[in-house]
Amino acid sequence: MRKMLKQPRLLTQMIGFISIVVFFMVVSVSVIFSSMIDDITKESLGNQAMTVAMMTAQKEKIIQAFEEPNPALTIQPIAEEIRKSTGAGYVVIGNLESIRYSHQIEKNIGKMMGTSNREVFEDGASILYEGTGISGPAIKAKTPIYNKSGKVIGVSSVGFLTIEAEKRVNEYRLSLFKFSVFVILIGITGAIIIARRVKKLIFNLEPEEISFLFKEKEATIESIRDATVAVNQLYEVTSINKRAREVLKDDQIEKGRKIINRRLIMMIESVIYTKRSLINQKFLIGHHLYLVDAAPIMQKQQTSGAVLTIRPTSEIEQITEEISKIKSISDNIRAQNHEYLNKLNTIYGLITLEQYEEVRELITEEVKERQDIVVFLTSSVKDPFIAACLIGKINRSKELKVQLEIDKDSNLERVPSSLNTKLFVTVLGNIIDNAMEAASQFKGEEAYVKVSFTDFGSDIIFDVEDNGKGVPKEWQEVIFTEGFTTKDGENHGLGLAIVKNTIDFLQGEIYLSISDFGGARFTIAIPKK
Repeated sequence: MRKMLKQPRLLTQMIGFISIVVFFMVVSVSVIFSSMIDDITKESLGNQAMTVAMMTAQKEKIIQAFEEPNPALTIQPIAEEIRKSTGAGYVVIGNLESIRYSHQIEKNIGKMMGTSNREVFEDGASILYEGTGISGPAIKAKTPIYNKSGKVIGVSSVGFLTIEAEKRVNEYRLSLFKFSVFVILIGITGAIIIARRVKKLIFNLEPEEISFLFKEKEATIESIRDATVAVNQLYEVTSINKRAREVLKDDQIEKGRKIINRRLIMMIESVIYTKRSLINQKFLIGHHLYLVDAAPIMQKQQTSGAVLTIRPTSEIEQITEEISKIKSISDNIRAQNHEYLNKLNTIYGLITLEQYEEVRELITEEVKERQDIVVFLTSSVKDPFIAACLIGKINRSKELKVQLEIDKDSNLERVPSSLNTKLFVTVLGNIIDNAMEAASQFKGEEAYVKVSFTDFGSDIIFDVEDNGKGVPKEWQEVIFTEGFTTKDGENHGLGLAIVKNTIDFLQGEIYLSISDFGGARFTIAIPKK
């Protein structure tokens, strides 16, 4: 069985590829520059030849010599002087029969010129061309010679030999070749350095190993049941699993590419700047509450991004909440027990003093108050969850020393079966708690909250008003926004956001206005259908 050839390592491939690219680039540039040098040299020699030819054709002594019996005697010295001073290969003056009056080789004087002058004589044109003559290859220029009356009487032909130019060009090419070799060596050295640098950055892994790690990471992330998102410093998503795509909608991630939710951005910024993880941060999506953990992505002691883990409130957290509720109930019972002990002591004292009528009045007043509330709620509120919520809040108000009044004209007999009352009581309980807290903080023992409700018409309407400080106008537009809070500490600013989202889910509305008692009035309207 033939042994398979081992594929070159990534380092070798990179060095080879970069070296080949540098080599071909330098060679291509060298060829182009060499061609440009040739063109520039020829163009320069041509312009110089034409300049000398025109200068010679305009020499007054040369024009006058054409009228002499032997023009060559006058023209030859002048032409040679021009040739030597300009460095031209030859300066030839000819008449209309193309007979030479000057030449660098004197024996050629009086002979026919080697090339045709028809175009110069017939059209009066100056021409520039490349050719090989007696003196060798040259860049040649020809221009007509005019007498004083403007008639063509001869031709001025000047040539610059390309032998000297080619020597100079070859010198340039040699210098260019040396420079090219130097650049290629620098390129190969740079290729080695870059390849080693890249190899180090990818932890000396081969492409196959990187591919495997990527697939392994992708499978690992997808197998995580919690929503997991990795982002860079610009809040752009670099990695996201299926669960995160299901949980985070378009109002949290823009087209799956960038985080746009303000609360998530604040968490990311906190992690990036503090380089510390955040744990169990509450985050509201719709009317569902999630917990977010955020951890920094460190690279060379710098934070390059963050990883967010988003999960719904788990069973453990629900149990913790239930324990908190039990503790709250226990505290309420303890408070009521304390209250009853005080009243029992009062009753005992009155009995000891044989004030039986006062004892009877005290017991009757206490029993009647609670009995009246229970009878009223059970008769006016047909839904047991809503009635239980209101009774619980009345007991809570006594603990907080807040006067909670249920409007006696309230009535709630027709609660449609389609209304999710279990979900609605979370809204109602949250609003009443906020009202009692606001009133207690502002008025102390004079705190007052009033709850009224009705099912008259097509909506179920609840009004909760207090005598607290109220809500400033500048807050009324943002009070239902997630994260808005006037309290200190973390994980606040979710209660009213949950209320608003839940009411939207129930297709209802919530309104904020000024209470008749000076505080805030929250009006909740839930359609029956």
